[in-house]
Amino acid sequence: MASRRLILGVDVGGTNTDAVLLDPNKTGPDAVISSYKATTGTDVTTGIEEAIRTLLESAKLSPASVASLMIGTTHFINAVVERDVSRLDPVAVIRLAAGNYLRYTPPFIDFPPALKRIINGHFASISGGVQIDGAELGPIKESEVLEQARIIKEKGLRRVAIVGIYSPFDEKYHQEEKVRDLLRKALGEDVDIVCSKDVAGVGILARENATILNSSTLRFARRTINGFKRAMKRLELSCPLYLTSNSGQLLSSKEAMSYPIRIFSSGATNSIRGASFLSAEHQLGESRYVIDIGGTTTDIGCLLPSGFPRLASATTDIGGVRVNFAMPQVESIGLGGGSLVHENSNGKLSIGPDSVGQALREKAICFHGDCLTTTDIMVAAGEAKIGSLTPEVPLATIQLAKEKIKQMLEDHIDRMKTSPEPCNLLLVGGGAFLCPSKLEGVASIEVPRHAGVANAVGAAVAEIGEDAEMIVDASNKDNALADVKAKAIAQAISRGAKTSQIRIIEEEVSGIPYIEGKFKISVKVVGPVDYVRFLEDAENEAIDDSAAEEPYHETKQWDLNGEMHDSTDEKIDHDSYRPNIDSNRVWHLSETDAHYISIGCYILGCAGGGTPYASYLQTRQLLRDGGKIRIIDIDDLPADAQCGPVAGMGSPIIAIEKLGGDMILHAMQEMEKHLNIKFTAVLTAEIGGSNGMAPLLLSSSTYYDIPCIDADLMGRAFPSFEMSSLFIGADDINHLLPASLSSGDGTNMTLTSAKDAASVDKVLRASCITMGLAAGISARPTTKSELQQYGIPKSMSLSWRLGRAVLHARTRGTIATVHEDLIQEFGGPQSASKVFEGKVVGVGQSVHKGHSYGTLVIEKLKDYEKDNDGGSKDNGPEKVSIPFINENLRVEAVYASGEKKILATVPDLIMVLDTLSGEAVGVPEYRYGLKVMVMIAAAHPLWTSKRGLEIAGPKAFGYNMEFDPCGVYGDVTSVIDEFAPST
Repeated sequence: MASRRLILGVDVGGTNTDAVLLDPNKTGPDAVISSYKATTGTDVTTGIEEAIRTLLESAKLSPASVASLMIGTTHFINAVVERDVSRLDPVAVIRLAAGNYLRYTPPFIDFPPALKRIINGHFASISGGVQIDGAELGPIKESEVLEQARIIKEKGLRRVAIVGIYSPFDEKYHQEEKVRDLLRKALGEDVDIVCSKDVAGVGILARENATILNSSTLRFARRTINGFKRAMKRLELSCPLYLTSNSGQLLSSKEAMSYPIRIFSSGATNSIRGASFLSAEHQLGESRYVIDIGGTTTDIGCLLPSGFPRLASATTDIGGVRVNFAMPQVESIGLGGGSLVHENSNGKLSIGPDSVGQALREKAICFHGDCLTTTDIMVAAGEAKIGSLTPEVPLATIQLAKEKIKQMLEDHIDRMKTSPEPCNLLLVGGGAFLCPSKLEGVASIEVPRHAGVANAVGAAVAEIGEDAEMIVDASNKDNALADVKAKAIAQAISRGAKTSQIRIIEEEVSGIPYIEGKFKISVKVVGPVDYVRFLEDAENEAIDDSAAEEPYHETKQWDLNGEMHDSTDEKIDHDSYRPNIDSNRVWHLSETDAHYISIGCYILGCAGGGTPYASYLQTRQLLRDGGKIRIIDIDDLPADAQCGPVAGMGSPIIAIEKLGGDMILHAMQEMEKHLNIKFTAVLTAEIGGSNGMAPLLLSSSTYYDIPCIDADLMGRAFPSFEMSSLFIGADDINHLLPASLSSGDGTNMTLTSAKDAASVDKVLRASCITMGLAAGISARPTTKSELQQYGIPKSMSLSWRLGRAVLHARTRGTIATVHEDLIQEFGGPQSASKVFEGKVVGVGQSVHKGHSYGTLVIEKLKDYEKDNDGGSKDNGPEKVSIPFINENLRVEAVYASGEKKILATVPDLIMVLDTLSGEAVGVPEYRYGLKVMVMIAAAHPLWTSKRGLEIAGPKAFGYNMEFDPCGVYGDVTSVIDEFAPST
């Protein structure tokens, strides 16, 4: 190894290919022996060869001195973003889903249509799948698999994606692997077969999407990586080839060719890690913020004490497709060296997001062009020496521009920070000169040596990582943690990590929301490459001959039958749209209505109930398949109606895998059997969250073919069974019983009586655990007169109106004032208000007795963080805190004087909305840096009655305080009343 001690790091960008030669025996900038920038051409290997050859020649080193070549590239993602049919292949998708799970969420359901046309080759659902605890949902049937093999062969498909329910937790049956082996035997070795559990984690639609994209890009990935290998051969490099992943860890060339999706977005990660390594104060004991200022944009990320970037939330978007693999959390703004400076007629100044980009040397004034750029500002200020001309810019303009740049960067940093404490900043990129020497909220700013090639340095210092996770009982938590650690370490060693230097970078033991006694254990480990052990094998790495013969120069071929940037949703004119209400006052639901209702349901969830996104997709697909859904008003029910309240019970984590299914259907059937009745209408037990959509599917012509009632029994989401408006009319919990529970796959139970409310919730949740942590629930049927007295009327209408307001504001570009539209839908300023707008700076959360407990802290926005420039100074609170138990419980404001004030409490509605989208933010989405607005709305009078407050007032949640209403409940305008034809 003495002659193989150096590492080559390469980052292949769209414009430049950066390369560094690194001495691993040194740290920081001293480790960089030499660096080089080459132009990235249509053949990416040209830039790689030029950069590496130049590096070795300048350092007077032989190829034998290189121990490893690390390449980072975002090359493969372009094939997806550009809809390039020459680089994407059609895929056959085989789902393992016993029963009716996923029936109304077929593959490609949320793909952009043009991408779906390219990639959708075949789809089938066969027996299989497991529960969250690993128990089998259904067995693999060999005959079904072989029949699919016959169809796939007949269609000439060569890429197959296998996706099983909860396959990441399948440690016993290995269902995906079993199907893979059967297909491989039937189809031959030249067909690529990918198991979803090898691509991404829990969240079946997002995992399936990632697996499909991965499968579709396999051929292109092999061709590209074999091109890298051919370049290595011409350079006489016999060292291992690794590629850097989205999370900053290494993949061998073989792994990268099998899982190209893992390296789709590695550039930002490499930049963050490279900047930290180059820092003169390099250390792993603290979080560091890295800003990369380029020609068009500024990107900021956070390097954690583990030495790896902070990752984004559970899902992300790739070319319009929602996926759930690890991606670095990076915030970007339109500020770069080529950003245009605009002086408005009112004397105000704005910067970007438009930029001259690569044409800076032709268009900037300092290069004798005619465009005023940020570079010109800094040259005119004497703070940069670029170009051959000093622009003549008024001093006032220079000062305004510099102040604007400062404010933009400060805002950018604050969006990423997790506390108000001053942070340390690392600055890299060609536009680093734009950053002032001091920024508010920043303790120090460092521009390390070799900052211009930080991406390549980040690739060179990448390591091998692995992760493992498991769902366990509380009694086995400690032993299971040791097992998960051992599994992750063993996997990292098998992939090439040095045994003696593996370290744990993340360890989490967290309760599962809504389910008591169950924990999720996650462990991530990382270690440097063991070159000694793998060098000999690497020298003999083979180039795929079939790919090697293909011409490498890319010839892009787009799908000419559809637009490049299309959407899955039809274009709707929200001003003119009218729902279909017939002369009998029956509301016939459309896809647009379902979209409105889904957005409104999450707003009414008050942060609880789980996102209705998947339920919306199911409802939309049912309608597209010809299903009919009807909604009617309470007053239009027949006098003898039997109205069934329904909902899903359990943890929202279950709904991200076991979509659809027959849980609620079987619960309804169990109730009918128990009481010997037939439901004639159905309503949701809670409108808030995903349960708000539940009765739409069940009432449809595909199932019961009965009306869904424009009402619910909460008017929002509440965490406990007894918090039903029907209970307000009774003193005994047995008034709500019987209640039937069903697993959807054969296990049913009916609770007929209980000694108290606490017993009901305890028994139902215990049964829910035995049913796989989720179940459908059907409560005793209610009558028309009971709903008229104790139901929450027109809740479907209110959801529809709230959702329409959000989408309408989004299409007309008025999201900043969407709260005004929502206030009107709630009944006006006397019924609802926006009480705060700010940035999330604190999220504390734990699980206790099956519920998510925590407190959300939101701080007031600084003036420059606000989207508008004018207006009077805000005399409102400096910050608010919102404690929650699954749902938001109260808003406590803190003013500059130190005064504290309660602005709202349950049962009034407390809603947190994303200021960028106008949509609800639920407990699972609470995260640091998110800009949000807080709205409150008056609860229905049933809940503010004496009995209602006993059930769901502040004291019911442990607060020793009296309820002070935030306003007067506003009567909701019925969609049916407004749009029914005149008689």
